[in-house]
Amino acid sequence: MTSTSTPQDAEIDPTFTALPYRKMAEAALARCQDFHVDHADFRFERVRYQDIRVRDGRLQGASDREDIGFAVRVILNGAWGFASGVVLTPDSAVQVAETALQTAQVAAAMTSRPVALAPEPVHADVTWVSAYDVDPLAVPLADKVALLSDLSRRLYDAPGVAHSSGELRQVLENKFYTDLAGTTTTQQRVRMLPELEAFGSDEATGAFDSMRTIAPPVGRGWEYMLGGLHDWDAEIAQLPELLAEKLKAPSVDAGRYDLVIHPSNLWLTIHESIGHATELDRALGYEANYAGTSFATIDKLNTLRYGSPVMHVTGDRTVDHGLATIGYDDEGVQTQSWDIVKDGVLVGYQLDRAMARDHGAELNGGRSNGCAYADSPGHIPIQRMANVSLQPASDGPDTDGLIGDVERGIYVVGDKSWSIDMQRYNFQFTGQRFYKIENGRLAGQLRDVAYQATTTEFWGSMEAVGGPQTWELGGAFNCGKAQPGQVAAVSHGCPTALFRDVNVLNTTAEGAA
Repeated sequence: MTSTSTPQDAEIDPTFTALPYRKMAEAALARCQDFHVDHADFRFERVRYQDIRVRDGRLQGASDREDIGFAVRVILNGAWGFASGVVLTPDSAVQVAETALQTAQVAAAMTSRPVALAPEPVHADVTWVSAYDVDPLAVPLADKVALLSDLSRRLYDAPGVAHSSGELRQVLENKFYTDLAGTTTTQQRVRMLPELEAFGSDEATGAFDSMRTIAPPVGRGWEYMLGGLHDWDAEIAQLPELLAEKLKAPSVDAGRYDLVIHPSNLWLTIHESIGHATELDRALGYEANYAGTSFATIDKLNTLRYGSPVMHVTGDRTVDHGLATIGYDDEGVQTQSWDIVKDGVLVGYQLDRAMARDHGAELNGGRSNGCAYADSPGHIPIQRMANVSLQPASDGPDTDGLIGDVERGIYVVGDKSWSIDMQRYNFQFTGQRFYKIENGRLAGQLRDVAYQATTTEFWGSMEAVGGPQTWELGGAFNCGKAQPGQVAAVSHGCPTALFRDVNVLNTTAEGAA
């Protein structure tokens, strides 16, 4: 279920192209050439953010911010040098380049292993625009506030709902990149995260809970909110009833169950137990002091049994509307799609150009697969996650067919909380709602459910994946990594899937233990 994003008819925002980044780049790279560097690149960014928050049908706040600046990165004497700035003049670009060069000169004395980059074809002055119709930041704020407030008001007015909340996060990202090899890219992409939640309680039991929309964040524009791509009216109308049922639902009996997991929940398990575990910098130990390493070390390539034979996972920075989709990464590499797990066996990783130089021959023909990204002009690009996705079976069943194959189990919908260890191996996940399955049929909601396993045990228990009709693209805006910390948005596609004999915890009992 992957496809190639193609440039749209939309052009790069002219207020971005009017900025003086080309003259700045020319001046910065010319100064780098004076030092006979092995590599130099110049990256200019403008990222615009707008957040809107409502509660009980009323506006709580709206904010706009802009992050604009540039960075110069060099390899000199086998060491990285990096510096950034916000004064948008050629003279400032030269000064920042000189700082990057000085940094590399100092770092060279402390660099035991010289830095080198895997080769990449030259991409000469290319332009890429993500797949969307309407720039959300071009829509009047009043229109967006009115729509979000109306949805929140409908929730708040429904019987049994004590409060409602809503949020709409929007991003328009522009980047210009050029390097001494001759690659020059200019790109634009948008992304949106809409979310609404209903809160309520049961007077008889004192139980308090919430129910949230499961519409995912997307690499789309304002058209996502207008009803043709997602039925917001239907989901908002359904939430109060789902919340009322959840509040009265019985608490789960801990034990082992077959699970049918909807994409709105499974995407997060993919993110934590596959996406992070197959970032090559983690597998090599680079993240050990902050966000952990990985059990899927590179010596296990082509031998680690990650899951069952029906497991096929790809890394993809090209799929339409993916949050990590882009035409060219922050090292000038054209983005790609590739296998990470094939027939249940680990066969690939996510990597950037420096890692590809050392390990790419056995992973991607000696080339980076386009996973370098910096979340602002003030940060250096690091290896970041692609849209890591579980592929469907071409002739696989629908969700009802998977449920029908379960005698005693639980159907899991929507994401909520999670916990996973530093090696991405031991985990537990909860969700928005859980349904008891009895003899192939849903038999009402359950409460207090969490499923727990090790990564290989869990994916090894996957007996079947649904067909393409069950495949959905979920994701998150807030994947954190690195020191200083960076945040990236990423999508994960998957079908509904069936897992046998998974350990289920009662979260209330576990919390009291």
